[in-house]
Order: sequence, then structure tokens, then C-alpha cells
Amino acid sequence: MGRKTLADINSGNGEPLISIRDVCKEFRRDAITIPVLQGINLEVAPGGYLALMGPSGSGKSTLLNLVAGLDRPTSGTVTVCGQSLERSSESQLAKWRSQHVGFIFQLYNLIPVLTAFENVELPLTLTSLSRRERREHVEAALQVVGLNDRSHHYPRQLSGGQEQRVSIARAIATDPTLIVADEPTGDLDAKSAAEILDLMERLNRDFHKTIIMVTHDPDAAARAHQTLHLQKGVLVEKTHE
Repeated sequence: MGRKTLADINSGNGEPLISIRDVCKEFRRDAITIPVLQGINLEVAPGGYLALMGPSGSGKSTLLNLVAGLDRPTSGTVTVCGQSLERSSESQLAKWRSQHVGFIFQLYNLIPVLTAFENVELPLTLTSLSRRERREHVEAALQVVGLNDRSHHYPRQLSGGQEQRVSIARAIATDPTLIVADEPTGDLDAKSAAEILDLMERLNRDFHKTIIMVTHDPDAAARAHQTLHLQKGVLVEKTHE
């Protein structure tokens, strides 16, 4: 977690980490075109913490996928961490994601036959890190989320909150510039959800991670610096006091 990320490099020059310009996204079903996002313009500064809210089907996850390089816009431009995502090949996007993006999901997506340590190590096996360097990254990530004493436990031996902490450790093990979180507290009880939100706040504040979070929970959104509401594919801003 010690190397300087692009967020650190850009933090002094005023350049946005995320720049979305006139983005539209449509899906085709047979002969029918279904508009999902319309004329989206968005900038997020390095170290920003943005919450995306809106009813189901409003385009929140689609926008998150565009930012994370998992999908491409129908029109417009998406530039993240200096990369023009709409112009990148699949192999370029895969390499870019491995270097810059950490993913946190609602349902953890842990591999049940792997220990917490092995789950966190998984994305590191795609890098050029040595076994010793991978171990150091995993141990540092588990320490950040407070689970270094559970490293040899399997997911079934952990609570839901602990499983989500392992998921977060996996997301930060590669020291990503950007964390994208899709309903990270949606499957947790109130106490565990608050602990996860405390942890995400710490990642933003102390480790300068830029975070974009999709959530239905107003309490979760209130932790972010800025909240944007999607209504029928259009962004409406609500800034926290």
C-alpha cells in the first residue's frame, strides 16, 4: 500500500481522475433500442468519494461499469486515470483495470474453497509480483481491514461483515487508484454496515483512495463527499453540507 498512485501524482495539478463527457449508453434488444444513460457529464477529483443513488433501473450500475472499464459508452468519452476507456482494446482495459481499479461487491464474491489470505492474493497472481511481495501485500491489506488474525479462515467460518472485509482487502491488495463499490452494505446488518462504511471512509481519508459507490442507503451515501442521483438516466446533484 506504499507506492505512489496516479491519484497522488495528480492531486496537485487540478486534473480530474474521472472525466465523463456527453456519455450516452443504449442497449439493443432485437429491433428495440433501450436508452439507459443520457448526456452524462461528470468529473471526480483525485481522492474524491462519490455516492450514486437512484431507483432500480435508473442506470447506476451501468455508469459504475463504464467508470470501471467493464463496459463502453454508446457515445461520448470516459477518461479515468489518464486512459480513454472508450478507445481501449479489451486487453488494454484488462491491464488497466488490474493496475487501477479495486472492486467491492454486495455479495462479496469470495471463493469458498480458498482461505481469506488466498482470496485476497487472487488478483495479485495476475501481476509480476514475487511470492514474497504478494504475501507482503496480502498481509498489509488484511491488517488495514483488521483481519490479519483470520487469514487462514475460510469464508464459511467468517461473519458477513468479515467476508466483506476480506472482499475489501482483496480490492486494495493491488493498491488501486480507484475503488468502485456496488451496494457494499446491501447484504449486511446495521452494525456490520456501519463498520464497513467506517473502513471505506478510512480508505478515502488515510489512504487517499478515490471511491465511487452505488447505494440505496441514505446513511451510506451520507459518508461520501458528494451524492449524485440518477433519474431515468440523467444525473441530479445533491452536495452534502
